[in-house]
Amino acid sequence: MKPVMALVGRPNVGKSTLFNRLTKSRDAIVADFAGLTRDRHYGNAKQGRYEFIVIDTGGFEPTAETGIYSEMAKQTRQAVAEADVVVFVVDARGGLSAQDHDIAGYLRRLGKPTVLAANKAEGMTEGVQLSEFYELGLGEVNAVSAAHGQGIRSLVDTALGLLQLPEEDEEEGAESEDGVVKLAVAGRPNVGKSTLINTWLGEERLVAFDLPGTTRDAISVPFEKGGRKYELIDTAGLRRKGRVFEAIEKFSVVKTLQAIESANVVLLLLDATQGVTDQDAHIAGYILESGRAVVIAVNKWDAVDEYQREQLQRQIEARLAFLKFASLHLISAKKRQGLGPVWKSIGEAHQAAMTKMPTPVLTRLLQEAVQFQAPKRSGMFRPKLRYAHQGGMNPPVIVVHGNSLEHVTDAYKRFLEGRFRKHFNLIGTPLRVEMKTSKNPYADKE
Repeated sequence: MKPVMALVGRPNVGKSTLFNRLTKSRDAIVADFAGLTRDRHYGNAKQGRYEFIVIDTGGFEPTAETGIYSEMAKQTRQAVAEADVVVFVVDARGGLSAQDHDIAGYLRRLGKPTVLAANKAEGMTEGVQLSEFYELGLGEVNAVSAAHGQGIRSLVDTALGLLQLPEEDEEEGAESEDGVVKLAVAGRPNVGKSTLINTWLGEERLVAFDLPGTTRDAISVPFEKGGRKYELIDTAGLRRKGRVFEAIEKFSVVKTLQAIESANVVLLLLDATQGVTDQDAHIAGYILESGRAVVIAVNKWDAVDEYQREQLQRQIEARLAFLKFASLHLISAKKRQGLGPVWKSIGEAHQAAMTKMPTPVLTRLLQEAVQFQAPKRSGMFRPKLRYAHQGGMNPPVIVVHGNSLEHVTDAYKRFLEGRFRKHFNLIGTPLRVEMKTSKNPYADKE
């Protein structure tokens, strides 16, 4: 699973700027969930061959007992508890404060791997000006400038170096050697994940037990269905008490993101009584960004009337339009209605995600698409699409080679995607079409 890095510090030291610098985007997932502050953000980051999850927190005041600062402190503590490594951000220009001492004392008592980052240090020498921060007792002071990108790579290397990550990356989401399909159930709290999981484990008599050695309390439950082996990656806080499974509706953003990353297929569970919320859209967006195959199931369908059903259908079409390739099922986990077709779609989505597409077939489909509708001319040039090959699986990636492909529009890429999807019957999986322009051999010659 991806390691988790939490950014903590007092207000206005530049944590959010550092977060945006690490994630290279301001469109990171906002964890606007009940009980969490709006200042808490989650995003993906990558440096070299390592990927990790970054948590941005609100201003941390460990001694706050009441009011909004108390709530922010509570959420920061939760972020630190979820993290594998903590980056403590201080203000190099503002200097050391009593609040910094309080935060440092809290982190030292916790004993979690911690890196000290002195932000806003552009133009400063790492000498006398930063020496006061050694008083915090957290080791070396890393001078950085989140706004200008200075010292960021060294900071991340130091932080990840404390985790003793494996030398070779394990292929995320790859199918295991014994053919087990990894399935994650994702969704907001109280949408019925626990009820659905208990139905699978108990009512359908699926063979299940705890896998030892899972990290960060992520529970994997192997079971069989229709002769196919699955591994359920739980995001609902599944626990085992004696020989009885208990599903606790405990929501953790980090666990959900890690479960999605580890899965082959994600079952996105919606609540028919609540409609499609911002939280549902955020989770769906992360599934798409991660490239995982997905099946959508609307739970509690039996609890809504005809008008609510029509409204929900419109919400799904409008707010989850980017998942239109996914199968949609209307179920009732409590009454065990509609669960059979869900398993069929899960199998189809996994098969589509692992589809092998021969180069001759892809090239023929590409040429037929160009003959049917050529890409638009851009100035004096018209993009020339010559051949295509498969560049990866789970999700399937098709790489198109040719000339002036940087001028191919997004609309034309969607047109090609539709042609490829139809031929290979790619239901339930994202499909990425990448353009690779051939290098001009005369470009470097006068």
